[in-house]
Amino acid sequence: MAILIVEDEPSVASVIKRGLADYGFDTTIAPNGLSGLQLAGERPYELIILDVMLPDLDGVQVCKQIRQQNTNVPILMLTALDSTENVVTGLDSGADDYMAKPFKMMELAARVRSLLRRRGNEANANSVYKIAGIELDTEAKVATNNQVPLVLTPTEYRLLEYFIKNQKKVLTRIQILENVWDIDFNLGTNVVDVYVNYLRKKLDRDNPNKLIHTIFGMGYMMKDVEENENSK
Repeated sequence: MAILIVEDEPSVASVIKRGLADYGFDTTIAPNGLSGLQLAGERPYELIILDVMLPDLDGVQVCKQIRQQNTNVPILMLTALDSTENVVTGLDSGADDYMAKPFKMMELAARVRSLLRRRGNEANANSVYKIAGIELDTEAKVATNNQVPLVLTPTEYRLLEYFIKNQKKVLTRIQILENVWDIDFNLGTNVVDVYVNYLRKKLDRDNPNKLIHTIFGMGYMMKDVEENENSK
């Protein structure tokens, strides 16, 4: 499988290249943002590893431009900036995962394999999921609220998909982190709560039913309260 590594530190790029080669991956290195963007447009890579702090064009800008061209390729961001705000910025730009430096090669390879598995699972999904006025087509990657298109970031889309596929189940923050981001943030982070709040606002707009409910001390649940009331 072909992987593009966009990293301006030669020593880091070399470590990643050698490490992924041990797992059977074919890698190409781009030393800056502009060359990374060019290579991403020339070849259909299975995954892109993208450093945030790059010369000429930073990783966030590169990620946004790649997403305009290719909505499917998984992007794993690498950076020394691991605060919640930086994580949110990186994910909002279109990244699928976010890993802080320094890192262990074993963990990086595990993240890569996980993203590739998730991509394969998504490619095989051809279902339409519904709850109240919300409809999600996992094949077309389109969500609507009472037939009006929902404008979602990639992370918000994955969060909605996880919730809607697990309706009426209590989902802990750890489960959400592992299944939406494929990463295990420090438990003190509020990135899950931040994104749940973002998604809630978009789902509740023009929809009388509140669908994402906080289960105090446990996590969150997606359910249609009106449906539950009608079934009594």
